Amino acid sequence: DLHGTIQPILLAIGLAHDLGNPPFGHQGESAMGAWFDARSSWIFSKLGPTGEGVPVSVPNELRSEFLKFDGNPQSLRLIAQLQTSVAHAGLDLTAATLAASLKYPVGSAGLDKKRPIRKKIGYFESERAVVEWFRGETGLGEGQRHPLTWIMEACDDIAYSVLDVDDAMKKCVVSPDDVLSILETDSRLAGNSAVEKLRERFAKAQSAGRSPEIARDIKIGYFRATMLDALVGDASSAFIVQKADILDLKEASPLMDGSMLCDALKGVARQYAFSNSRVLEMEAVGAAAIQGLMTMFWSAISNRDDYDDLLSRRTNPADKYVYALISPNYLEAASRPVDGAAGSVRYRELRLLTDMISGMTDSFTIKFWEQLKDFYERAGAQS
Repeated sequence: DLHGTIQPILLAIGLAHDLGNPPFGHQGESAMGAWFDARSSWIFSKLGPTGEGVPVSVPNELRSEFLKFDGNPQSLRLIAQLQTSVAHAGLDLTAATLAASLKYPVGSAGLDKKRPIRKKIGYFESERAVVEWFRGETGLGEGQRHPLTWIMEACDDIAYSVLDVDDAMKKCVVSPDDVLSILETDSRLAGNSAVEKLRERFAKAQSAGRSPEIARDIKIGYFRATMLDALVGDASSAFIVQKADILDLKEASPLMDGSMLCDALKGVARQYAFSNSRVLEMEAVGAAAIQGLMTMFWSAISNRDDYDDLLSRRTNPADKYVYALISPNYLEAASRPVDGAAGSVRYRELRLLTDMISGMTDSFTIKFWEQLKDFYERAGAQS
């Protein structure tokens, strides 16, 4: 049922995708992973850098959940666990919706960098029970993607490849005419109908007799519409070619892998958007803010009277204040009993830390960091 089932699922997973991304996106993920890596000699197994061992360490096979922190499994955790509800079921989505939201259908033990749908962790150990439930309901197994996930992944690639360039043009980092010139001189796009159409539409905008600013805005609109239309066509063609494998739950190639236009647009974004000095400056400041906040919150989370009780009294006033800033639903999730390795105190402490950081936006992270730095200075405490 296209309208009654497929479209609602695609709308839901498209909306939910990337909700778990930390501030500053991939750079934020790297900053979080680097924080854990710098403390890897003790953070998974000891009370502190020189402290004694914790009762139950985080197993080696689960440490990549933190060392290679990724927003995809955090998205599942957010919609299935962290959103408050009476039954602790998150948003209480259907099994099919949760299954389709799983971009990488493997846990940490199933990682394989050479296989596209296994190159990243898709779910944390803390969500294993949820994954086992929706797989039981849908008939999917470890490593098997829901057919609709391929479409969601393509939509993600299409959106970012176009909108990253769109954003760069709006910020005057690169002009629409420069983007057209880059696409025209890319040998892979020789004779590409979308590039030809874009050239014609730009000429139409140029000859309309409007002011340069208005003509530029018109061209950006033409760029967005033309590229989106062409890339949706590429994705549709790729899905039709691989439909049998996708419906048989076999590992196919990502739908946009064969799109030269999509790859060219990503190249424009890398050259002009991601390498822009202002963007790089904000990413550097963002990384410092993320790691600074992680240090502050880790102190607040770990310095308490009773190791076995995450909600017990903090041991100093500064930690007590910072601890009070942690979202109540995150604290509730962290204190909830869980079976297996995800139920150890240290694992739940670390998961609480990543929940708190990944729930922030870019601007909130910077403001919050400045606020807490000022607090520590006034309180005479060390972060």
